[in-house]
Amino acid sequence: MPFNRDSPDIRPANKMSSSTDWVPALWLDTFDELLYDDNELDYGDQWSLNFNYGQTNVVTKEERKRGWKVYSHCAYGNFQCGSCNKTWPSARVVVLFRYRLRGDRGTVIMRPFGQACRRCQDDEFDLPGFSKKEVEDALLRLISKIRKNCYGEEDDDDDNDSSSSSTKVWTKPHEASLCQACIMGICCQDDD
Repeated sequence: MPFNRDSPDIRPANKMSSSTDWVPALWLDTFDELLYDDNELDYGDQWSLNFNYGQTNVVTKEERKRGWKVYSHCAYGNFQCGSCNKTWPSARVVVLFRYRLRGDRGTVIMRPFGQACRRCQDDEFDLPGFSKKEVEDALLRLISKIRKNCYGEEDDDDDNDSSSSSTKVWTKPHEASLCQACIMGICCQDDD
């Protein structure tokens, strides 16, 4: 019997499903590699990456006073429905970063936004999986923002935006009703 990826009874092989899995360790490891192996932020400060799956893009006046800034990145990711196992790619996956530098300690808090399955229509948002390259691209863009906003460096990516949204070609319409970020009013749909 031929493999039918849309069949609810058959899960894709592990090799395929790994790119649809949300893997926080991939982000943590890549963040550490960029900072401590590649010296992308070579200022002697200690930076940490954490996750908060409830944060929004709103920064209150008090948070601004404490140095918090927000960067929203549009990335390419893959999803797998937790109910029916359907998989789909998306070139409009929002990853939200909140960051600040206090003294010699920098903190980044990250939230990936999910998408719901068109087939199930169950209002459950599945988290995206990303390739290593996509994670590196997102974190390098974040680091560029940190350099500019925390250390006063020029943002050399302003003219040559490395955000994936600037290089992707949209092939299917984005379904705002299935996008967690769109529902919250922070999707990257209008970035192009």
